[in-house]
Amino acid sequence: MYETVLTEDREGVRVITLNRPDVLNAFDAKLGEELLDALAKADGDAQVRCVVLTGAGRAFCSGADLRGHTPGETSLGALLRARYNRIILRLRTTEKPVVAAVNGVAAGAGCNLALAADLRVASDRASFIEVFTRVGLIPDSGGTWLLPRFVGVGRALEMMFFAEPVDAAASERLGLVNRVVPADDLMPRALEWAARLAQGPTRAYGLIKRGVDRALALDLRGALEYEAYLQEIAGRSEDHREGVAAFLAKRAPAYVGR
Repeated sequence: MYETVLTEDREGVRVITLNRPDVLNAFDAKLGEELLDALAKADGDAQVRCVVLTGAGRAFCSGADLRGHTPGETSLGALLRARYNRIILRLRTTEKPVVAAVNGVAAGAGCNLALAADLRVASDRASFIEVFTRVGLIPDSGGTWLLPRFVGVGRALEMMFFAEPVDAAASERLGLVNRVVPADDLMPRALEWAARLAQGPTRAYGLIKRGVDRALALDLRGALEYEAYLQEIAGRSEDHREGVAAFLAKRAPAYVGR
């Protein structure tokens, strides 16, 4: 179906693989278009209750493919609005959990693509680098918003200014990733998490994502009010009814994701 993206379904989990391994899964127009379409289809498919995002070969994503790029001839602002921003917003606004399985280098837009996921499992061969200043640019694809929220302003500016790679062990210490595992264990661990999420209360997960993102821009009073609004929605869901029934019956809940 796609030329640069692979998709696979596994019992409620859709695995989306960036598939340009010869260029370390660098973004070109086709990859951007196909990834956005694959994410939109996963978002709209009621059978998909969790997404795993990874890369083919030895890289997660090396950022933008600069081959053929002539500085000054392309409107980078227009390119971001048309391609990268839409991908990041899709990841942050989908009401399904997204797990990034970071198998290798995640550089530039690829770094921020990983940060836009909800959870990150990294191979011990993975690394993260905000590479933009090496070509006289600023971090994009949500980097200026996402990175300081993971590591704090000082660390974020250090990564952005110096454009030095952060290895897997350091990324775990800094909070960039949730887990680091041996390379051979990466997909099994990511798929284990995804399977658990796919069996969980999908509606609640989506509302949690909304609440966390909104709370970053609110004071406590505003966050409490928004929590009350979201809890009203959660309280009317089928999964809430099932969760309470299972609790009272002392059995495992069978969530349906609604």
